[in-house]
Amino acid sequence: MLRMEKSFPEEVLEHVFSFVQSAKDRNSVCLVCKSWYEIERWCRKRVFVGNCYSVSPGIVIRRFPDVRSIELKGKPHFADFNLVPDGWGAYVYPWIAAMGSAYPFLEEIRLKRMVVTDEALELIAKSFKNFKVLVLTSCEGFSTDGLAAIAANCRNLRELDLRESEVDDLSGHWLSHFPDTFTSLVSLNISCLDSEVNFSALERLVGRCPNLKTLRLNRLVPLERLSSLLTRAPQLVEFGTGACSAEVRSDLFSDLAVSLSSCKELKSLSGFWDVLPTYLPAFYPVCCGLTSLNLSYAIIQSPDLIKLVSQCPSLQRLLVLDYIEDAGLEAVAACCKDLRELRVFPSDPFGDVQIPNVPLTEQGLVSISYGCSKLESVLYFCRQMTNSALVTIARNRPNMTCFRLCILVPHTPDYVTLEPLDFDTIAVLIGMGYMAWRRRRGGGVYGLLQRLRSSIAISFTLG
Repeated sequence: MLRMEKSFPEEVLEHVFSFVQSAKDRNSVCLVCKSWYEIERWCRKRVFVGNCYSVSPGIVIRRFPDVRSIELKGKPHFADFNLVPDGWGAYVYPWIAAMGSAYPFLEEIRLKRMVVTDEALELIAKSFKNFKVLVLTSCEGFSTDGLAAIAANCRNLRELDLRESEVDDLSGHWLSHFPDTFTSLVSLNISCLDSEVNFSALERLVGRCPNLKTLRLNRLVPLERLSSLLTRAPQLVEFGTGACSAEVRSDLFSDLAVSLSSCKELKSLSGFWDVLPTYLPAFYPVCCGLTSLNLSYAIIQSPDLIKLVSQCPSLQRLLVLDYIEDAGLEAVAACCKDLRELRVFPSDPFGDVQIPNVPLTEQGLVSISYGCSKLESVLYFCRQMTNSALVTIARNRPNMTCFRLCILVPHTPDYVTLEPLDFDTIAVLIGMGYMAWRRRRGGGVYGLLQRLRSSIAISFTLG
């Protein structure tokens, strides 16, 4: 190994290492020998830190001195369920302050569940002259003033994604801080904002960015404005609608249908805030080419959902509320043969659990397991389940890589046999590979992870 390593110049090894994309594989490379360790640390451009407290910014900077992209995660996942107290931490400012002088050529920052202040955003805007990507997922602590600083100073920004973040909306005019010469935007996600944005500024921004591929709007962008935006950006691949509620008018319907028809590359739709079913057929012209449909915020009843998904034969990813019911999932199983991922969320997780004849049961998921042979990932919230249904699903879909089930009523047994959803069922799931069994009890969260034969992960969750 030593002779082989010395036979290659450093430049050749750097070039070879550039093809190694996996962080795990890169870590293995640096363990081969000291020379490879040194070469790898200098050519590592992307760094992922899964826990911002597991390592200090200084250690990361010393270990990797020429980073161009960094991803940090802060609070644990159960922070999404309000199980982390206020003031817990995960402040990003110390990281930004340390990287500001160490990484002048940093281009990308991706943060998840971290506290991001306006001061941190202003420091980003001032420190990194070629900054291109800012993704803030489930972050908090900042306002539109911080976003205005990013807009005004990051002249090469390609992606601004605020997915699921809590933003203090001080003004809708922050979009006007993008310079008139700014044209580099490829992706913009402002779906989490709670107040109106300056629509004329948004319209100008969209119109002057010819490479814009992703645009996700918030619910306060009215239906009558959608056609204007779509006309200016027919190249969109992913579109998140604003509100789809308005007085029923034939001209609105016609304008929307025409503008959508011009979007030949559209592959993903989301949003549908406050949607009126009357306007759903306007989206039918683009449904044939859709591979992703996110209706997790859309209150659409089962008959209208059935009509919509029946227009989507190429669908690979579907996120929907339980309004879809068993009948809707049967329609998905019949029409969407290429489906890879299904997520069904509860419309009222804290509602009356005694309601009889629950319209979404285990039968909908069983139908999916029969009809969608490429299914790999499931997240399913329901109020009842049977052991036999789980066995059927496991047998029908041995290629499943992720299975997450949440029974909303605590300690619910198999409603047919009244036996617990127990180890007989779990044994079947274990046979599929790598099991993650998690339970929630009384606000506490604990987990059991057991590595079995493969890298397949199944999460079995009880309410």
